[in-house]
Amino acid sequence: MGTVTSVPADGPDGRPAAGARPVVRDLGFAKLDLGRAERTGDPEVVLAAGKTTDEVVQVLGGLHAEHPDRAVLATRCADPVLAACREHFGASGDVDERSRTVVLGPKPQAHGDVVVVTAGTSDLAVAAEALTTVAVFGAHGQLVSDVGIAGLHRLLAERDRIAAADAVIAVAGMEGALPSVIAGLVGVPLIAVPTSVGYGASFGGIAALLAMLSSCAPGVCVVNIDNGFGAGVAAARIARAVGVLRESAAGDAGNA
Repeated sequence: MGTVTSVPADGPDGRPAAGARPVVRDLGFAKLDLGRAERTGDPEVVLAAGKTTDEVVQVLGGLHAEHPDRAVLATRCADPVLAACREHFGASGDVDERSRTVVLGPKPQAHGDVVVVTAGTSDLAVAAEALTTVAVFGAHGQLVSDVGIAGLHRLLAERDRIAAADAVIAVAGMEGALPSVIAGLVGVPLIAVPTSVGYGASFGGIAALLAMLSSCAPGVCVVNIDNGFGAGVAAARIARAVGVLRESAAGDAGNA
C-alpha cells in the first residue's frame, strides 16, 4: 500500500497534531498527494504519459481508495493503459478512447455551465479531454462542434448558446482564429486551446498558439498546445464558482 506521511508539524510542540490526516502516500515510484483535495478542492490527477501500465493502475487505484466519494482522473492514456484500466477496474471505471481518459468514482455535483467549442471535428479529441475534465472538476459541460471560421455562419448560429455559458473553451488548430472571433462576439471568460491539427506551416500547433497569444480581442486566456485538461480545470473552477453564487442568490431570493 506504500508508506504514509502525516501532515507537517502544526502542534504547539512542533510535532504533527493528533489525528493529523496523511498527506502523502509513497508508492516507491510515485508519491500520491492526498492533501490536494483539501487544499484546492480537487484531487490529484494522473498524467499517464510516460508511465507504465501498472504504474497508472496503481496510482489511479490509490487515489480512488483515498477519495472513494469523488471522481479521480487519468489523462493521456495510451491504448494498452485504457485496456488495462478497463480490465482492472471493470464497470467502476469510465474509460473513454476519444479523450484518452479514465475516471474512477462518482463525479461531483455540477455547478455552472461550460461550453466547449471546436473549430473542426479534428479537434474533438482535445475537446473530449476538456469535457471530461470539466465534469470531474464539478461543472456542466456541453459541446459545440465544427463551427470554425471557414463557415462563420455556423458559429453565429450558436452565439446565444455560447453567450449563456459561465465559461467557454475554444479549441482550434490551423491558424487558430476561432477564440479571437468568439471573444469579439460574447463577454464570457474564454480559455483558448491551440491544437496540433494543421499542415506544414502550422508547426504542430505553434502557429495557432502564437495567434491566440497575439489576439487583439480582450479576454482571451491561452493554455498549451492540445492541453484540453488545463483548459477544463480553469473553466470548471470559474463556472462552478459562478454557479454556486447564482444558486445561493436564487435560494436567498426564494426565502425573501
